[in-house]
This record gives sequence, structure tokens and C-alpha cells, in this order.
Amino acid sequence: MAPNETGDELVFFVNGKKVVEKDVDPETTLLTYLRRKLGLCGTKLGCGEGGCGACTVMISKYDPFRKKILHHTANACLFPVCALHHVAVTTVEGIGNTKSRLHPAQERIAKSHGSQCGFCTPGIVMSMYTLLRNKPEPKMEDIEDAFQGNLCRCTGYRPILEGYRTFAKDLNCCGRVANGTGCCRSERESSMNGDCCGGKANGPGCCMNGKEDSVTMMSSSLFDSSEFQPLDPTQEPIFPPELMTQSNKQQKQMCFKGERVMWIQPTTLKELVALKSQYPNAKLVVGNTEVGIEMRLKNLLYPVIIAPAWISEMNAVQHTETGITFGAACTLHSVEEVLRKVVAELPPYKTEVFQAVLEQLRWFAGPQIRNVAAIGGNIMTASPISDLNPVLMASGSKLTLVSKEGKRTVVMNEKFFTGYRKTIVKPEEILLSVEIPYSKKGEYFSAFKQASRREDDIAIVTCGMRVLFQDGTSRVEEIKLSYGGMAPTTVLALKTCQELTGRDWNEKLLQDACRSLAGEMDLSPSAPGGMVDFRRTLTLSFFFKFYLTVLQKLSKNQKGTNNLCEPVPSNYISATELFHKDPIANAQLFQEVPRGQAIEDMVGRPLMHVSAAKQACGEAVYCDDIPHYENELYLTLVTSTKAHAKILSVDASEAQSVPGFVCYVSANDVPGSNITGIANDETVFAKDVVTCVGHIIGAVLADTQEHSRRAAKAVKIKYEELKPIVTIQEAIEKQSFLKPIKRIKKGDVKKGFEESDHILEGEMYLGGQEHFYLETHCTLAVPKGEDGEMELFVSTQNPTKTQEFTANALGVPSNRIVVRVKRMGGGFGGKETRNTVLTTAVAVAAFKTGRPVRCMLDRDEDMLISGGRHPFLGRYKVGFMKNGRVKSLEVSYYCNGGNSADLSYGVLDRALLHLDNAYNIPNVSSMGIICKTNLPSNTAFRGFGGPQGMMIAECWMSDLARKCGLPPEEVRKLNLYNEGDLTHFNQKLEGFTLRRCWDECLSSSSYHARKKLIEEFNKQNRWKKRGMCIIPTKFGISFTIPFLNQAGALVHVYTDGSVLLTHGGTEMGQGLHTKMIQVASRSLGIPTSKIHISETSTNTVPNTSPTAASVSSDINGMAVHNACQTILKRLEPIKQSNPKGSWEDWIKAAYVNCISLSATGFYRIPDLGYDFEKNEGKPFCYFSYGVACSEVEIDCLTGDHKNIRTDIVMDVGTSLNPAIDIGQIEGAFVQGLGLFTMEELRYSPEGNLYTRGPGMYKIPAFGDIPTEFYVSLLRDCPNSKAVYSSKAVGEPPLFLSASVFYAIKDAIYAARKDSGVTEAFRLDSPATPERIRNACVDIFTKMCPSAEPGTFKPWCVRV
Repeated sequence: MAPNETGDELVFFVNGKKVVEKDVDPETTLLTYLRRKLGLCGTKLGCGEGGCGACTVMISKYDPFRKKILHHTANACLFPVCALHHVAVTTVEGIGNTKSRLHPAQERIAKSHGSQCGFCTPGIVMSMYTLLRNKPEPKMEDIEDAFQGNLCRCTGYRPILEGYRTFAKDLNCCGRVANGTGCCRSERESSMNGDCCGGKANGPGCCMNGKEDSVTMMSSSLFDSSEFQPLDPTQEPIFPPELMTQSNKQQKQMCFKGERVMWIQPTTLKELVALKSQYPNAKLVVGNTEVGIEMRLKNLLYPVIIAPAWISEMNAVQHTETGITFGAACTLHSVEEVLRKVVAELPPYKTEVFQAVLEQLRWFAGPQIRNVAAIGGNIMTASPISDLNPVLMASGSKLTLVSKEGKRTVVMNEKFFTGYRKTIVKPEEILLSVEIPYSKKGEYFSAFKQASRREDDIAIVTCGMRVLFQDGTSRVEEIKLSYGGMAPTTVLALKTCQELTGRDWNEKLLQDACRSLAGEMDLSPSAPGGMVDFRRTLTLSFFFKFYLTVLQKLSKNQKGTNNLCEPVPSNYISATELFHKDPIANAQLFQEVPRGQAIEDMVGRPLMHVSAAKQACGEAVYCDDIPHYENELYLTLVTSTKAHAKILSVDASEAQSVPGFVCYVSANDVPGSNITGIANDETVFAKDVVTCVGHIIGAVLADTQEHSRRAAKAVKIKYEELKPIVTIQEAIEKQSFLKPIKRIKKGDVKKGFEESDHILEGEMYLGGQEHFYLETHCTLAVPKGEDGEMELFVSTQNPTKTQEFTANALGVPSNRIVVRVKRMGGGFGGKETRNTVLTTAVAVAAFKTGRPVRCMLDRDEDMLISGGRHPFLGRYKVGFMKNGRVKSLEVSYYCNGGNSADLSYGVLDRALLHLDNAYNIPNVSSMGIICKTNLPSNTAFRGFGGPQGMMIAECWMSDLARKCGLPPEEVRKLNLYNEGDLTHFNQKLEGFTLRRCWDECLSSSSYHARKKLIEEFNKQNRWKKRGMCIIPTKFGISFTIPFLNQAGALVHVYTDGSVLLTHGGTEMGQGLHTKMIQVASRSLGIPTSKIHISETSTNTVPNTSPTAASVSSDINGMAVHNACQTILKRLEPIKQSNPKGSWEDWIKAAYVNCISLSATGFYRIPDLGYDFEKNEGKPFCYFSYGVACSEVEIDCLTGDHKNIRTDIVMDVGTSLNPAIDIGQIEGAFVQGLGLFTMEELRYSPEGNLYTRGPGMYKIPAFGDIPTEFYVSLLRDCPNSKAVYSSKAVGEPPLFLSASVFYAIKDAIYAARKDSGVTEAFRLDSPATPERIRNACVDIFTKMCPSAEPGTFKPWCVRV
């Protein structure tokens, strides 16, 4: 039967309201529908591939098979609207709001400071809300699992978990009464307060009170959970009754036709089989988690989609004699539920395979995907790195296929996959069900997976391993080893399995198996995916783990019989343990405000971020949330696919036939100058030559985003390719540098080397980093129709440059352009200059058409175009004495600047100014070189070259300590600066608190006691090793370009006494507006509730510096203070005449007396300016200091590491807002954790970026933060150089995560020692599992020798 021609009616509910849609385009996602059609903008677009969770919503439906209402999370960015028939959707707007009341899930994340930029908050709130709907009293573990599919780039996750921990029924940090006596946190507080008596810290009768004359009280509560409203499950909205009654009626087949795609939803197996024979090439879609991504990112089109979700046979679960049969449309979540129950009920020997499936599902994508993705889809996608297929293959699972011809059953064996993403299933056949078998006595099964990040990550190598022994013996009867990630398909190691059959399970078998596997599981050195040595080694490591696991089970199960097999050596046992995560524990300590501080004076108090509640309800407006204008157009960029080429022709004729197409914009349409960029070395649109992949050539305008996307893909460009320069190495060979080369010299380096006992030389490479702000670049340009005026709503840290570049491109003066920034969903430096490449293009398009134009980049476009942190190569030669004291240093830095100068000079300057980190080096000679390459221009990123400069210092410092054979913490301490020392750039250190931070961190982390425990642990474990490291940091505060250290403010007081405050800084989650309100509140002596900041705009405060370099609170705070003082001065006579009056009385009187109630404020940092030639002057206003101690554990076989504990002591002066400052410290630390251990940008040798989204590029997730995370703000260290004695906090803490990197290096040394290798080794950053595993040399790595460089073309290169 052909689908009916008249469109069917789609009926679903959103937040309790009924929606009936007649003509639905199957390509429309739920996210697009919510945001465009219903105007519900709380649900955000973060990545469009189900990898970040910003678009999480709750889906509720009545399950006729299980007769109950099910609630689950889903990614709205992938969920097709067509799949919503008879479903209820709940978005963040539907559970609470700031007008009536917040839901507890919203209130707690806001009040516990878990929302900074707020872009990820609605998705996190919905994950939590859905969990609470299913389990009103969750365990802490449930809460952590619920967030596996959510990312946040600002907070470092700790405050989110901390706030939501209050819902857990195992509420406390340590199982005792939280913060009662004996609680881990109160003990922590006592030890932080100087090993005090252990009475309730700072409570009455605590020894600390006498000791400090009770001047400084330390507190550890950033929020008061007793204020939280309780969760009342009875108050949740009900499931729409109409959908309950619908479920009894017989569904009818539905069909929806769009412009390119037809969606058919049959109701019976018979209909489905008929459709599949009619449309043999149709895709079967359940969760759309694969097809959705293929159509969006891989440009594939499937004209017919069949949705089998309603077919009862495909949802059935049957327990048979031999195993459990799952319908192919069963979601992974339901498979998990069924197997959990079975594993709990049946004897363990029967459920070996099920346990392996559960172990793989534990780390399979995130819950939002597992809730909708079907097991059948996972098999039929036939991905070579599927997590489940190796398990199904090794266990010999049976698949039932059905077609018009009837049913057939096939075993999933080596013949099932016929090629890359191909199977033996015929086009007209459908996978009906999968039978996963029970295991039997004497059969053992394991599954392993290794990825870059544990949570929600695709595998690098994955495997399923099964062995069956002859009854009561340890002789192998059958063995199956199946691997994913080692070939274009999931494969079985047939030769090895044959060789091992009939053999005894012993050391000899292990050796032969590894030798055989090394030969059989070979990979070409240019294999797609790279990491060839790592992947080959993993196949052996996994087998070794399997061997030990089976050995352990054999010796357990054969107790009493004459032991047939040798026992597992005790120091090997930890190699068999499955990963488990301890519940998090943490404490944050800060100085309380002095006694007697006025109650309305909020400075120094942990005030909640002013927008947090709005962000948690989805009410906060970001750039793309601005309602659409009447005749608005959507723009999509057309970018280069070649790294270096001449443009021969651009043909947009095919794009014109796309519905809704309006026009193509290119360099010919630029009314002003096409030249742009910080150094005037860039173009708005490329004209004759492109110099990187992602170079903007033109743009397409259409009526909707979908149409403009399709039209942009239809633009055809012909190139003549030129040879690109991609890596630092190539740039050095071709001398492709940006002049001038910078140098800093101090002392006599040659003499220093002559006097040294030892000289070390080496080099270190640091990879770049993608900003991964959750909100991508976005601009909305509205032409005003007269005098060339235009209003721009932009997500930028730099309204002034955005205004200047736009005016320049449009050929109008700056006074015609207004740039407005309400807030950004994260910035981190990525929106300091690079937003202008998009904004100028959008402005030109708006100018050309005279209509409003909007563009928000997709994640893949953003990652491709906008550049990131500069990769660095550092080469050093260091001279030092036997006791570890450094005498002399020669160092050169090379950074990969990309195809234009942008901010590379500033980045390199800061790297050179931080080459000492915190160490006094008497003789220094340094140079810094910017490499010009054919990559998108790299740009500012939190730390701005500082972390790269300091990382190389710590590299030679750790090598030097090894060479001297001294404890690294002693050598570091020996070389630390002292108060009054001169740095290598001749600035005197004043208020040098670093040694205090160092001593406090050593004691609060119990460094020496734990070091002994680690040594003990390493003796007892051969394949797991721990390491620990303590690292200081000193970070210079100021823009290195002196004139940028200025700021303005504008204060309006209205006659009702309310204050409107505007300043030059932008809000990107860092809490700047919150701090400015606190400053104004103290300056004016009025409560914060009377003060409002609306936005940052170029028509209120002109010529602003970018919100960057960590100085925004310092300079804007002083400007605000200055403006407030002006107002107060004018009010003085009024106050004198009525001293008892209220603020409102004074303001009314001032107005009546014609006194101006508006004032501007201004501030500049005095006496700055440094001369590189003469090495004199003062580049920085002051320094921020901090120390961190971190402990890690590595798995020497897989390269995995876990962050066990981190202690940070940070000097932030007298904190303006301890909640915000601690949030910045934790956020920066976790971002640094990504930089140094996980985040790897991968480029092809031709300069093409592979890592274009969260699928390939891994930022830290909830599970990656240290299990124990302690942050303490140094007390009693006011900073005279900034507003209210505070200090800058945005960038300085980022480098502290180097402590994790060097703790990993420490652990690798321990592993190498056990293999008899003791010499120094090079570890480049990031310390990914691949680098860690390859550095832990052992018998397995020796079996997989590397190919000779130069004999093959690698899949990816180190840029």
C-alpha cells in the first residue's frame, strides 16, 4: 500500500500545550521547531551532533508494551519532529520560571553557582529534572551518570555536582553528617586553618579563635542549602490524559513529505516489510542519532525514511532457552535495564556476555543518545569502531532478518560485515531482532574499550573476548577475539583463535597469543584515525587483561581441585579491575568578610551570578535568541576546502535553484574596504587566493537556515592548488616567519653555562586548543535604512573592534554603527577578535540586501574557521648546579600563528615574559618566533601564551630535578623567587605571596605523607601507577600593550533611586557584571537590588578595550567607582541638608535642585610600558600567584588516567566575590586539564582539520575532574593595586593544571622503571592515553615497533 497523499496530522504536546501540525518537513528537528515555530529559546544549539547536551529536553510517552509512562532525556538537535506523534515534550521553560517560581532543579544550580555563562545550564537542568521525575531520591552515582551526555566549559563541573548533591539520598560528602564534627569537610577546614584542634573549625572553642585574634575567619560554605525549597514530586505537571486514551486506539500508518525527504511510520511488521521491498534503499530510523548526523555533517541525503518504532515485534524482549532476544528497535537504555535485572537474578556463569554488554553500555555515548538509539541501528550502521559489535560477534549473537521472502537467521560472525559500513543484509531485508546468548559453565567473556575520554566518547579500539574451556580443565575448547578500530570493519582474529584452540591457559599461551595478534592485527602506518602504534599495542594489552581476568576466575572457580593454573601475581591483580569512580569530595575555603561589615555591603560575599536564575530557566537572552525580524534573512558562509590555492572560478548558479535562495555575497559586494584584521593582513572575503581551509570566500543568503545551508553547499569553486605550509617544522624549514623576532636577554648566559655543574638540552611540543565556548559565533545585523546606520547584536568580547572593522568594511564612520552585547555563552579569548570575520560578512550582506541578516555558526564551521590556542615548540638549554639551582637558560619558542598576524605578537610576548614561571634565573637568553602557516589564524585563549611559556619552564625543571636525583618539590622551592627579586624582564616583585601559597599547599595536601603512600602503591602494582606533583604559577596582570589598560563607565541614577550601570566590559559567564554591581553598591552605599546592568554597547561607553587579559574587573571596577564618586560628590550638599534622609529622598531632592544624576567614569592603570630592546620598563601592574598539587593514577596497559586529587591555594587578593573567584579557579583548572591531558586538534598533512565537533574533539566532562578537589583562597593578602584590594582571577589558575601533566609524567617514570628503563624521556602535551601508553614501554610495546618516519604518509600531522 502506497502512503496516502494528503499529509497526516502530527499531534504532540509541548509543556502541556497541544500542538497539531499538518505539513511537517521530516528534516526538521525538534530543536528547530521549538526555537523557530514555538519561540521557546531556552533549549540551545551547542553542537548539532548530540555531543554536548545543550539541547536536552524531556520526552514522555505512554509505552503500550510495558503499560506505563516513560520519561527520558533526548537531544532535541537530533530528534526528528516526525517522531513526536503522541509524545509529550518538556523544555526548561515548562518546569519553572523567574516570574512565578523556579523548580528546585533550577534553583539549586543557580544558588550553588553552577551556572556561569549559562548556555549549557538549561540542558543540565533538564537532565537533572528528568532524573528526578524517574527517581525523586536519586543516589549520587545516578546524578553523575545522568550528566554523561552534558558538557560545560565554564564551571569545571564541581559546583553543579555540589548543588545537585542536595537531592541525593546519600547526601553527605563522607557518609557522616555534612559539616558536623568528624565530617571530612570540617576536618578539612581545620587543617586548612593551620592543623587546628579538630573541633568544629572556627566554631566556639576552636583553637583557631585564640590564635588569630579572630581577625580572619575562614568559611567553606558558598551557599546555604537550608534555603533551598524542597522537591515535591506531587507538584510536577501531569502527563496529558489525551495521550493516555490515544494509546488504546489502533495507530494508523503515517506519512510526511518534505522538500527532499519522505518519512513513513508503519504500524505492523507486514506494512514495514512491504515498504522495504518498495523502497529497498530507504533508511530505517529509530533515534536518528546516526542518520541525523550523516545528513547534517556528511552531506548525505536519504529521500525515504521508514520509522519502525511502533512495530511490536521490533520492540519485544523474549527470554529463550539459549539467551535473550531483543527487538531491533529496543533502545540501548531498555537493553541495559533488561540485562541489569537478569544479571542480578541469574547465576554469574550464565551472564558473562551480559555483563560485558553492560560494561560497554556504561560508557556508550551519553544518556540522551542511549535513551533513543536502537540496538538494531548500532549493528546496521556497521561502524568499524562500534562498542557493541565486537561483543555481539565474539559471543556469536544471532540476528533474525525478515523480508517478503520470509525470515532467516544469521550468526554474527566474521562473514557478517562485508566492507566499510556494509553487511550481508540485503537491501529489501530488515533486521528484526538480536539474540544475545547466555554463557555456560567454563565459559568466560570480557569486553574492553579505550577512548580519549571515558564518558561519552567514541572508541579508539574496542573488543569482545570469549573463551570456553573443556569441562573442568584449563584447556581451551573455543576462543573468539573480536576487535573494532583495527580495520574498516569489526574483525575476528581467526588465525590467533585457531592457534590457541586446544592449548592450556598459561604463560606460554599468553606469549604466543600476543606474538600472533601483533602479526594478525597489523595496521598500515597511514591508516585512517592515526595512533597506529597505540592501537596495535592496545590489541595486546586488552588480551593481556583478558588473560589475567580469566586466570583469576579459573583459580577462583577451581578451588579444591588440583589447581590447574598458576595464580595471578598479587601485583598484577589491579590490571583486571574494571574502572570505578569514587564519589566526589571537595571543599572550598575563603576568607569571610570582616566583622562589622554592613549587611547590604556585598563586596567579599559569595553573591550569586546576577543572571543565574534567568539562565537556569532558559529566560536569559543570547544573540540567537533575539526574536526574528519581519523580513530577516539567514546567512551561511562559503569557505575554502583547500589550505593554499588560487581561486579560478566561483559558480553559484546551482545554489539559485534551492528554494528560498536570495543572493550570493562576495568580495565584489563590499562597499568599503575588503582589507581587515588587526594587522590589516586579512580580507572580509577572499578574492584571488585562499590561505587556509575555512577561509571565507563568500556567503549565501536565504529565507531559512536550512535553505541557506543547502544553497551554500551547492556553490561550486574551482581551485589551482599551491603547496601549503602546515606545521611549525615546515615553517622553520621554509623560514616562513612573521617579523620581527622578539628577544629578552638578561645577565651573561655564556658565563652562566661555564659555571654550571650540568647542562641539559631538550625540546617540548604543546598542542593547540579549541575554545569550545558552548555558544558558537553569532551575529545579527539590522540596517536602519538611513545615513548608513546599522545595529549589530554580536557575541563578542570586543565591541569596539567589531564596530571599527564593520564601519571599515561598509565605508561609513564608526558613529553609524552600534554594537550591542547582552551576554555571551562563553568566550575564553575566542571572541576577542575572531568574531569579526563573521560579523563583517553579515554586515556586508545586510548592507547589500537592506534587510536584517542573522548567522550563528554551526559547531563544525566554528571549529574550522575561528582558530584556537597557539601550538608551541620550545627548545631549551639549561645550566644548573648539583644542588639543583639554575644558573643559566637559553630558550627559543616557535608558535604556529596561522595565516595572519591577529594577536600572535601579543601571545608570543606573554610567553617570553613568562618563560621563568616562578623561578629566579640569573642569566637568560630567549627568542620567540611566530610561524606563518596555512591554518586558520590562531588567536587569544585564556592565558594568552603564558601557559605555553611556563609549561616549557616546568619541563626543564622536572628534567633537571631527575638529573640531580633530588625530589622535584625541593628543587622547585630552591629556585622560587623571593620578595623584592627582579624578574628576567627586570620588574621588581612586590607583595610576593607565592611562598606562602607553596607552604600552605604542601601542608593542606599532606604532600609528604601521600608521597610515601604512592611509593608503596607503586611497589604493589605493576600495571597501575600513581604520581604526584606540585607546581607554582606567577601570572602578570595587564594588557602588554599599555594603552589598552583603560576603561570607561556610565552611571545613570533615575528619580526613583534606581541605578542603571554601564561599563566597557562584556559578560561571558565570568561574573563581571555581578562584580561591577557589587562595586557600585559599595561605592554608592545602596543595596545591589537597586542596580541594574542591561548590556554593553558602543553607544554608551565608547572605545572600550576588549574584555580580556583578566583585567576587566580591575579597570572597569575602578571606572565604575570613579563614576559613583562623581555622583556622590554632587549629592554631598543634599545629604548635608538632610542627613537622616533615605537614598530615594536625596535623589528626588537632587533632581528638583537640577543636579545632574548621570556621570561617566574613567580609569587607566598608571606607569605601564616595557621595552624589549632595552629590557626595561614595567609590563605588568602586579602578579597573581597560586600553587596546585595533583595526584593521578595511570593504567600502564591502556594509557588511561584518573585524577585522584587536587589541592589549590590561590592568591586573589581580597576577593570581591569568593563564589565567582573560586568558580573561575575551578573552571580555568579544568580547562587547563583539557589542554594538557585530553584536547587534541588533528590536522591532515594538507592542513584540513579533522576534529570539528565534540565527536572527535574531547573537552573534559563531569567524570574527568579530580575526585577530591580542594580550593582555598589565600587569606590576609590585600592587593593595593586594584579595586577594593582584589586581584585578577580569570587566566592565572589555568596553568595550575600542569600539576596533573607532571604527575602523569611522574607515574610514567615509575612504570618505565619496572620495565628497566630509567633514562629521561620526552612527553609532549597533551598527555593523551596514546602518549601515556606509548611512553610506558614494556613487552607489548616492543612487539609493535613503529614504522620509520618518512617511509609513509601519516594520516595526521603535529601542527
